[in-house]
Amino acid sequence: MNIGIVRGFFRDITRRINTHISQIVSGSTQELQATRHRNNNIFVVRNFNTTAIMSNAFLNGNLWDTDPELFEIIKKEKQRQASGLEMIASENFTSVPVLQCLSSCLHNKYSEGMPHQRYYGGNEFIDEIEIMAQQRSLEAYRLKSEDWGVNVQPYSGSPANFAVYTGIVEPHGRIMGLDLPDGGHLTHGFFTATKKISATSIFFESMPYKVDTKTGLIDYDKLAETARLFKPRLIIAGISCYSRCLDYKRFRQIADENGAILMADMAHISGLVAAGVIPSPFDVCDIVTTTTHKTLRGPRAGVIFYRKGVRSVNAKGEKIMYDFENKINQAVFPGLQGGPHNHAIAAIATAMKQATMPEFVEYQRQVIKNAQRLCEGLKSRGYEIATGGTDVHLVLVDMRNGGLTGARAERILELCSIACNKNTVPGDKSALNPSGIRLGTPALTTRGLKETDIDRVVDYIDQALKLAQEITKISGPKLVDFNKVTVENADIKTKINNLKEDIETYSRSFSLPGYETY
Repeated sequence: MNIGIVRGFFRDITRRINTHISQIVSGSTQELQATRHRNNNIFVVRNFNTTAIMSNAFLNGNLWDTDPELFEIIKKEKQRQASGLEMIASENFTSVPVLQCLSSCLHNKYSEGMPHQRYYGGNEFIDEIEIMAQQRSLEAYRLKSEDWGVNVQPYSGSPANFAVYTGIVEPHGRIMGLDLPDGGHLTHGFFTATKKISATSIFFESMPYKVDTKTGLIDYDKLAETARLFKPRLIIAGISCYSRCLDYKRFRQIADENGAILMADMAHISGLVAAGVIPSPFDVCDIVTTTTHKTLRGPRAGVIFYRKGVRSVNAKGEKIMYDFENKINQAVFPGLQGGPHNHAIAAIATAMKQATMPEFVEYQRQVIKNAQRLCEGLKSRGYEIATGGTDVHLVLVDMRNGGLTGARAERILELCSIACNKNTVPGDKSALNPSGIRLGTPALTTRGLKETDIDRVVDYIDQALKLAQEITKISGPKLVDFNKVTVENADIKTKINNLKEDIETYSRSFSLPGYETY
């Protein structure tokens, strides 16, 4: 292309824009600014009065006015939550006070550092809020401030765990956690034969402990044997999909035998622990981490508790003190994070206050009652439950005796508006092709479902899984073909839609906390 022609074209465009601007300025009382960027012949025309009006609208307007396209999607998600049965064990519906904290002015403030030790000014009230969150966190678990400290700044549970390892274990130190296929969490050091999956297995040396493949229960004897060989710096007593209470005293014994620190990850069960309806890890553990959005029903955030004070007395009678506080706090910031999320810390504070109320205790009791009713209902219909039952908020269903995979079970339930997740069961060879589904009751219990309501939920699950078996007979073993049948087979589509309609009508009969439309 002729460069002279191109330059001539842009000169002509420039002349026309300048002429147009002059006409607008001469014929208008509004103040206009035209700025020419000479390098690329781009012009910015700014009407100051109009800009002020638009800026005010975007700053102070409502989302449904300023961005209706996005708001429509949010409304759809709200409708999905209200119309479906939420049975993902790690999810819950938080309270309006928590949502109000999360959308407050606290979002605007930077406050790197700890209370009264900030790297920014203007944190007088932020300090008050964080100290309140710390105090209430201790109160929620009946802890004394002289014995326990707490950091409420972790963005979630995974960063909280990584901060503990960074501060206490140090790079390439040894950790032991429940294997992911056996019910552990990614951040407990998961790796495969060919790849280190989690950063916790990349930067630290991890050795998993396992469950007994027949009972589904943690093999504590094998854990003790492995720990004597591996000599971990830290042992993690924590789960992501394990339906029984942990034997913290046995963990403590194994840790002491090997000079290891004992950390509990109570992310899934922290609400149950706060309510006192299951054994507490605080009795024997050195460090306890948690998220705050699962059974605790707070914001999406993390908390680290650590022991303080006298750890032991040596032969000379000298006191040996716990040294976790500075190591953990410095690992959180500046080690791994920047400024804390102050809106989330405020939400932690109000969630911890709720956790001390009698209504919260009754809620947690009902969570367990509902989980146990769900478990018994599924067993009565022939479904196999890992460990044979549940002590907590979740149930792990083995789909192998029904001829289904976890992926197919998850998919058919989702199509019928029941949300759960596929999950490995004891004996599975691959986390990518699991044989089970994990079901939880915290969210349904928040909506007010009781045992008799759970009976109906069990019936819906059973209908959906039987429909999945019917689809499998048509599709064969491949998931892609299974999904194809659900879309293309008219008879199957009708059955799915009919069941979905029944479930959504039933679900909408229960209230959902939060804002009405979003």
